[in-house]
Amino acid sequence: MTHSRTKTEGLQQEKMTERNYLKPPKRLMRHVGRAIADFNMIKEGDRILLGVSGGKDSLSLLLILHHLNQYAPVKFHLGAVTVDPVIEGFDPSPLKAYLKSLGIPYFYQQQAILEQAEDAMDGDSFCSFCSRMKRGILYTTARKEGYNVLALAQHLDDLAQSFLMSAFHNGKLQTMKANYTIGSGDLRVIRPLVYARETLTTAYAEAAGLPVIPDSCPACFSMPTQREHMKQLLAQEEQHNKSLFSSLLKTLKPLMAVDHT
Repeated sequence: MTHSRTKTEGLQQEKMTERNYLKPPKRLMRHVGRAIADFNMIKEGDRILLGVSGGKDSLSLLLILHHLNQYAPVKFHLGAVTVDPVIEGFDPSPLKAYLKSLGIPYFYQQQAILEQAEDAMDGDSFCSFCSRMKRGILYTTARKEGYNVLALAQHLDDLAQSFLMSAFHNGKLQTMKANYTIGSGDLRVIRPLVYARETLTTAYAEAAGLPVIPDSCPACFSMPTQREHMKQLLAQEEQHNKSLFSSLLKTLKPLMAVDHT
């Protein structure tokens, strides 16, 4: 009897740990569910590795996918990875305990990207260099650990900013893709938040008390960037045009589906 009770208590404690999070709001789940369906992002048996930077967006997506993993009819395996660029003032290591509490396989990769940038950058911005380096580490980790899908947490605001940057500076009509296969053909990249506004992830992160790591890239936050300029430009326009992002979503949706690897 004692052994049975101990086992039952253990299972109850395990279930409580698994549900140690605030259920994602219906509005946010609707956006994610529609994007997953529209772009066929998640398939039965997928092994999905989520890139978790420690920001509100990736942590929100972490709990959304964690929730779907427990209740969605399509069964998939979920893991998470953080790339620590070893930059002064940025310490994502507290995420280790949080991921452990959720029972999600977690891979923590440290690489001194700033030091490498000083030797390897060739007329590029640190943000661009860091992004490429992180992406390479994410790909390598996914392959090593047997994941076939990499999930990233860019939302509609990010895609709108990328669209303007591409149009203004490169003369191209393009933005980030919602679901595509990388050039080597062995990994898919998905962005389940492409229909969701940043305001939704911000509100959810605050309501859920997520362990957000402040300034997830201090090197970039120390100076204005093109992306920040586009963000301010969109914010100013939205003050006069409340349907701005609804219109932008109609514009961007066909571009999200084009497979440019």
